[in-house]
Amino acid sequence: MEDKQVKLHIKEKPTWNQWFILSLQHLFAMFGATILVPVLTGLSPAVALLSSGLGTLAYLVITKGQIPAYLGSSFAFIMPVIAAMSLGGPEGVMIGTFAAGLVYGMTSLMIKATGIQWLMNLLPPIVTGPVIMVIGLGLAGTAIEMAMNFNEETGQYVQPMLHFNVALVTLFITIVVSVFFRGFFNLIPILFGITGGYVTASFMGLVDFRQIAEAPWVRVPDLVVPFVTFQPEWSWSIILIMAPIALVTLAEHIGDQLVLSKVTGTNFVKKPGLHRSIMGDGAATIIASLVGGPPNTTYGENIGVLAITKVFSVFVIGGAAVMAIAFGFIGKVEAVIASIPGAVMGGVSILLFGIIASSGMRMLIDNQIDLGIKRNLIIASVILVIGIGGAFIEINENLEVAGMALSTIIGIILNWVLPGKQYGFGNGAMFASLEEKMKEDQAA
Repeated sequence: MEDKQVKLHIKEKPTWNQWFILSLQHLFAMFGATILVPVLTGLSPAVALLSSGLGTLAYLVITKGQIPAYLGSSFAFIMPVIAAMSLGGPEGVMIGTFAAGLVYGMTSLMIKATGIQWLMNLLPPIVTGPVIMVIGLGLAGTAIEMAMNFNEETGQYVQPMLHFNVALVTLFITIVVSVFFRGFFNLIPILFGITGGYVTASFMGLVDFRQIAEAPWVRVPDLVVPFVTFQPEWSWSIILIMAPIALVTLAEHIGDQLVLSKVTGTNFVKKPGLHRSIMGDGAATIIASLVGGPPNTTYGENIGVLAITKVFSVFVIGGAAVMAIAFGFIGKVEAVIASIPGAVMGGVSILLFGIIASSGMRMLIDNQIDLGIKRNLIIASVILVIGIGGAFIEINENLEVAGMALSTIIGIILNWVLPGKQYGFGNGAMFASLEEKMKEDQAA
């Protein structure tokens, strides 16, 4: 990238009027996805916005203001959070989220001390690809139940065709924006889809506007704070559901750092270093666990905004984080989010969950993983069936390893014990790029 193309450099501060507009763009880019995760899992959207902003600010501090990345709610943790909610409610989710943050922190320290090779060996594409597919496909039933208004209490669908029509309209709008819109609008299809679906649902009488009218303008979000609103109880079952997923999202994190480095023309793996960016991700997730938000991760939507605008300023990212925090305290915003019908969220989720599964498939394709090799076929097959099928291992009455976490662990073990480990990397496209940047670091 030529220097003259850059509108604002990483450390460059915009004028106040530019600052507001440019930060608002990033807020719009993250908004739809960030609120979708808590809505799907039963957590507070307002707290998710708050933790997203706080986590992003912490990330910028830990990375010394050198990486212009925005952090929001992680889709990879939707299934684990739903499972943790059923076991321990929001308080249990916070224990699991805290544990996931610790995994990031420990990984960061190990990378600082020993390098990245051990992580590459632990999580080759043949493991991470199928696990990411499990994340998406495992949520398919949830998307359809929302889209067709499944009532868990009665075990029946209520007015399924009415709700499914709303879901299809929402899905159609999201697809149209994704495919045909250009520039910044192409980066916010979720926001367009939810807005269009919401308007459609309101005409069909599915939106209750009373709660919006009654909601106050300023309201403290429903924080879930350890030792203040609840006494933490360590639950190994919840930890084993959520913590292993942090290993999978580490691969996602590395991919985001490589894309960010390419977009900005700066080697972030070299400076401030992969260990700092991972530590920042972990700190954001730990902060989320201290206020009641879902685990956080860097957002591809906001990387897209950087690529289009050529504005790389961390001050703009920080401004978006402050706006997200402010939105978390606006009661009307939370009330509007709470009034969104399940059919609208279901329509968006049909596409989103499918994209998650497809991205896992893409990881296999991009790295040219040969499924004609039996060890690769075995590992992928076992991960998919165990993860989607909902298998679990009960260690004792209070401890079990289930679903996605179990499939991740078994995938890692199979890759470790089966001969021909080199075949699990394929051409190693992502890791080859990472290794190249690490060599640049060593040469410097």
